[in-house]
Amino acid sequence: MKYRAVTAEQRAQEQARRPKPSALQDNPVLRQLVIELLDNEWSPEQIVGHLRLMHAGNPLMRISHESIYRAIYTTRWKVISRELCTKLCTRRPIRKNKKNTVKGQWRSQITGARPIEERPDAAHARSELGHLEGDLIVGAKNSQVATLVDRRSRYLTMVALPSRHTTTVIPALQQAFSLMDARLLSTLTWDRGMELAGHRLLTEATGVDVFFAAPRSPWQRGTNENTNKLIRQYLPKGIDLSLYSQADLDALAARLNNRPRKCLGYRTPAQCVALTL
Repeated sequence: MKYRAVTAEQRAQEQARRPKPSALQDNPVLRQLVIELLDNEWSPEQIVGHLRLMHAGNPLMRISHESIYRAIYTTRWKVISRELCTKLCTRRPIRKNKKNTVKGQWRSQITGARPIEERPDAAHARSELGHLEGDLIVGAKNSQVATLVDRRSRYLTMVALPSRHTTTVIPALQQAFSLMDARLLSTLTWDRGMELAGHRLLTEATGVDVFFAAPRSPWQRGTNENTNKLIRQYLPKGIDLSLYSQADLDALAARLNNRPRKCLGYRTPAQCVALTL
């Protein structure tokens, strides 16, 4: 095909014209599927990855996550109801940058704490199931919930806690471990919180080796930190976590375990556990 300058210039001007229509305007099938997944509290990025995985050979089922965000937040087209912004992780009515600050927190010394550097190579490499990262998420009225996330599959377990004292947390974790898939129980990495001061009792009772991240180093437990951020979509800061029963937390964990993750090739944590022999 010969290059035609006039035709190329016309095409360039057409493509540069603004505002551009939404990619969902002329595709009702894709629009309805995106709306349904947004209503099910999937993120735009999860939706895009899922579509690429499930409709790999169909270009009509392709869209970018930015197009979905624009369809939600731009009132010009009215393709997707703006009310769906409440289904997003942030629940913000408008798009804006968010600045997070991490404040250092004092920690007492935990007797016999094994450092994260002694953790098995398989835990660092995420090459097998069973290497958990754990933490507490804290709510109003001195309430808390323990979260346990498998490093390879990102499979989540949540544990209701009446208090954060180690004499309460250790038995609660023992009970949780007794109900979990045995393939998920090899090691546990925690921060320096004193709620796990009784870690030796936990290891003796369950056989799960406990390791501790360095003080004020949340990035060493990034899998757990990222998962806690997802949990905050449902359990925002400032609410009383004691109002949620273990059954409520199990249902929430199941919801997150059946949402696709980018880091898993847009498979779900539950699928990754099922596929791992």
